[in-house]
Amino acid sequence: MSALYFLDKAYEQRTPYTPQAHSTLRELLFQFFGVITLLLGAWYIYYRWSSSLNMEALWFAIPLAFAETMMFIGTILVVIGFWRQNDTPKQSAPHTMAEVVAPSAQPYYLDQPIQIDIYVPVFNEDPALVRETIKAAKKVKRLPNWKVAVFLLDDSRNEAMTQMAQEEGVRQITREGKKGRKAGAMVNAMDITGGDFMVIIDSDTRLFEDILLNTMGYFKDSSVAWVQTPQWFCDLTQGESLTTKWREKAGVVGEVSAKVVQKLFGKLETGSDLFANDPQVFFDIIQRRRNNYNASFCCGATSIHRTDALRTVALKRWGERVVEANNAQEVMGELDVEYIAYHTSEDIYTSLLVHAYADKSYKSVLHPDVESKMLSPLDMLTWSAQRFRYAGGTIDLMQKEFGKFINSGLSLGQKLMYFSTFWSYTGAIWLVILLLSPILYMFTNIAPVESYSMTFFIHLVPFLFFNQITLMIATWGVESNRGSQFFIAIFPMVLQAFWDVIRGRPIEFVVTSKVAKEGEFLSLVRVQIALILLYLVAIVYASLMLLFDYREYLTGFSVNLLWSLYNILALLAIVNAARYRFKG
Repeated sequence: MSALYFLDKAYEQRTPYTPQAHSTLRELLFQFFGVITLLLGAWYIYYRWSSSLNMEALWFAIPLAFAETMMFIGTILVVIGFWRQNDTPKQSAPHTMAEVVAPSAQPYYLDQPIQIDIYVPVFNEDPALVRETIKAAKKVKRLPNWKVAVFLLDDSRNEAMTQMAQEEGVRQITREGKKGRKAGAMVNAMDITGGDFMVIIDSDTRLFEDILLNTMGYFKDSSVAWVQTPQWFCDLTQGESLTTKWREKAGVVGEVSAKVVQKLFGKLETGSDLFANDPQVFFDIIQRRRNNYNASFCCGATSIHRTDALRTVALKRWGERVVEANNAQEVMGELDVEYIAYHTSEDIYTSLLVHAYADKSYKSVLHPDVESKMLSPLDMLTWSAQRFRYAGGTIDLMQKEFGKFINSGLSLGQKLMYFSTFWSYTGAIWLVILLLSPILYMFTNIAPVESYSMTFFIHLVPFLFFNQITLMIATWGVESNRGSQFFIAIFPMVLQAFWDVIRGRPIEFVVTSKVAKEGEFLSLVRVQIALILLYLVAIVYASLMLLFDYREYLTGFSVNLLWSLYNILALLAIVNAARYRFKG
């Protein structure tokens, strides 16, 4: 498959999502329901520990109550994180450097032009794909007093890439070795190009023409260190009508069944965004609301950085590392001044360091409007490698910097937001307990609660109901169901990342392939498939036991049956993605 499939007319006509409009009423409703959710959740957790444990099966009851408690902590962090949509006011683009520095420094800059470097780091990508990226970057609009240049940071030393760069008239920057990978390539380029600002994009990022006109205005606040724009994938898998799909599978019976289902649940599609690649929830909801705490972190591609801020923070960190070293004289010559932190998750790591810089309260901005288009992973192998890198890099960062994180210059809000990112990956640990619990009940008829009584449901159901209402209000108009399913379904991958970090195995930076790979990828989801089969066996076994009166209570069976079906649907989401074959 050619990496240029996205140039097809069908993809070119797709337009990015419109950011969620601010609504004071919706915000107040979220805060109201969010507080109720937390109160009901605390009430439920207290009840679970104080009155509902099955004292005859504490081996089962305590782990489940513990997992529920840990997940409730996640709910608290979500409500705090989503509390308010506080966008940074947009400003007109600056004309000269005097407009983007502190007032005390303005006399030294006067009419000095602004130099903006656009970096395209590449490593063995298709030159034809990178050409389209460079063409789009060259078309970016600029003001008369701006100096905008595109640089190809090439660690592959590919002759075809060199020829393409020459044909497009952009400078190719190479280096000896690959120290620091992508971050190292950018650090090397910063010392060569010397721009006042740099734009980071990936090999498949096609910038929209107005990106600089729409974002440079934020830098009129001299404390703004970077602006992150949302990433938008123009090639997400499109859905197919449930009626059409079921008619193909089962003829008239399937068509009628689909219509009945849609009468109950509304219009449904199958196959839409199979890999949960749509990043709108992440950028438009999660990251955007972190503006309220000055805690929106950099996500690499489509971000614009004030290079002076990166240099200032990196130089201080370099000095601290030299002082900490046993042989400072020897280390001074070996340590790079890492303007971008050398790490698998270089973007969030650098963000953390800049936000925590105590000598100046640097700010970050999540710009809500989409300003570029990119390509998404369209096969399970590529997708898994990317998500494993995200998980492993974040977990490794948490393990390495947790002590400094606690004692850093971050504000309380910033600490909570970064901690929320770290905490989200620990969910895989608690999910194991939550996934296995209904299976244990089905096979053993042992309940983790004292009784599935009315008292139990009075505590549980209101919490679940208000929790869903609260999330629905926060994500109003934004599809979030697929992401919720994959949060459950990727638990084996996240657990593997935890295990690798614990063992000290390095999480390597792997460039995300821009070409869908052919092959059978069900082996990558064998844990999920095995768990689905285990659920089905457990359901059949428990149903037979109930049918032949070997079980006394229908309520417990019904609760765990619904719980099992919910988990099966979530696990099936990733199994269906593994079966997908790109047809572009």
